[in-house]
Amino acid sequence: MATSRPMTLRELTREAVRARIADVAVDLFAEHGFEQVTVEQVAEAAGISARSFNRYFATKEDAVVGDPADWGAFVCDAVQGRPRDESAWISLYEAFASLLVEAGIGGDQHKRVMRVINSTPSLQARNLEKHLLWARMLIPLVAERLGGVDAALRAEALVLASLSCFDLALTAWARNEETRSPSDLLEISFSTLGLPRQHG
Repeated sequence: MATSRPMTLRELTREAVRARIADVAVDLFAEHGFEQVTVEQVAEAAGISARSFNRYFATKEDAVVGDPADWGAFVCDAVQGRPRDESAWISLYEAFASLLVEAGIGGDQHKRVMRVINSTPSLQARNLEKHLLWARMLIPLVAERLGGVDAALRAEALVLASLSCFDLALTAWARNEETRSPSDLLEISFSTLGLPRQHG
């Protein structure tokens, strides 16, 4: 979870419980299919009531996708922290590379999450909503960095392309035959659209 201040003990406990419920939910969805598993079944497997589940997650989709605004704020902070004379494309790449590290994306559980998302239309739609939210947050920052004629349009093109590169890297990484890391695949996807492979 991205945050600008240290979390309190209560917040840490809540996040630990949320993470535990999410892990149980993803395991059930991966085994039985997202549409076939009910909130009640997830709650029972997690040792809580369905009412308690809904205190942590408004929907089943939220248990998989999480809080998109939180990580969107992290990416925005990462872009803002990059050198002002750096190209916007490299700044976006570095921001998403930092997200992979901060979120700890790289283990089997994250692969299961991506596979569940990619196999479920409602989750694909929710993931798209997440990208659109992040885009709305990022475009003004990138437009300010670009400046000049049509800055907003050019910023939108860069941000949407960066989100596609991020999503494609994770989708490729989740495939059974893929052995490279999310970071490796992120660099490849960004490089295809102009990121220098040795950009420093």
